[in-house]
Formats: sequence, structure tokens, C-alpha cells
Amino acid sequence: MQTVTPVVRKAPRPRADALRNRERIVTAAREMFVEFGPDVPLDEVARRAGVGNATVYRNFPDRDALVREVVCSVMDRTTEAAERALAETGDAFEALERFVHTAADERISALCPMVQSTFDKNHPDLEASRERSEQLIGALMDRAKAAGQLRSDVDVGDLMIAVAQLSRPPAGTGCTIADRFVHRHLQLFLDGLRAPARSVLQGTALTMEDLRQA
Repeated sequence: MQTVTPVVRKAPRPRADALRNRERIVTAAREMFVEFGPDVPLDEVARRAGVGNATVYRNFPDRDALVREVVCSVMDRTTEAAERALAETGDAFEALERFVHTAADERISALCPMVQSTFDKNHPDLEASRERSEQLIGALMDRAKAAGQLRSDVDVGDLMIAVAQLSRPPAGTGCTIADRFVHRHLQLFLDGLRAPARSVLQGTALTMEDLRQA
């Protein structure tokens, strides 16, 4: 009797329009989280994305799933910016500067209230994005330190908490108003990072792990 080998069927790939809808939802959610915070109604996200509520819930069964996807997407885009900066062969500090300004444009400050929410901070997708991002940013800083251009008493945590704070609009002001000054104030901060250091900082260099444990 001849044995018939079963055919292994691959899972169907998502249609192009389904992928576009998912991207539109994530983009709309990111924009609205920045403008209104992570508690914005999901039907408002659907309206801005130009899709129905059912499409949102088909892609993201609950708010935590959508928040996690937004956090990961921002971290992935920040990682891509760090990769591009590391690939540059010119001035190490200028590459770090370009990365910082790009990271600010991603509005990473909007992640702060979201990562403090109830979703699983140890989700494998989030951990993978976070670890890769921190490694690349650390490499960027190490290269600038090795070139004698970045002060030695700072670490990734110092850099990223400053970027988050400087790109977050003060209470009572609109995002669009604060956006006009973000890069001006970031450049002031970056100038203070240049070596040789002109002051002694309190405490020790701050890592991302220090921030998570604080």
C-alpha cells in the first residue's frame, strides 16, 4: 500500500490591503496617543485611520495589543535611525546628533505613559525591540566617546530620558506649539554633551536599566 505524504500548506499571507489597514491603524493610534494620551477611544482611532471598528478589533483584540504595537513600531523606527547613524563614516558626534533629532521626531515621549500602563512590559516583541535599540544607541555613544567627542560620564539612560523630556510639551500647551522649539532645545542639550565636559555631574551615568528600576 502506497503511503501518501500529506501536503504541508503554508498559512496564507495577509492581503496587501489588510497590511495597509493595519499600518494605517498603527499610524493613527500613534498620532492620537501623542495628542490625547493612551486612553483615546479606539473608535476615534478607527475614524482617523479611515477604517471600521471591526477592522481595528480584527487586528488588535484589545487596547493593550494596540498600545504594544505602537510602542514596538516607534522603537523599531528609532532602531532603524540608530542603524543608519552607525553606518555613517563621518563625524561620530554629528551622527549621534542626527539620531537624537530623528528620535525626537518619533515623539518617544509619548511612550512614557504607555509603558506604565497595564500591558505586559516583558512581552517578547517589546523586549526584542528594546534590547536592539539600546544596544545600537550604546554603540553610537561609545563611538563618540572613543573619538573624544562625547563626555564620558553619560550613558544611554541619560540621553534617552532627556530626549523624552525635551520632546514632551509642557502641561497646558499644544503639541504643535511645543514642536517649534523641540530641536532648538535638543541642540542646547547636545552641546552640553560634548567633550571635554565643563562641569561635574551629580551621581553616576544613567543606564536604561537604572530607569527601569527607578
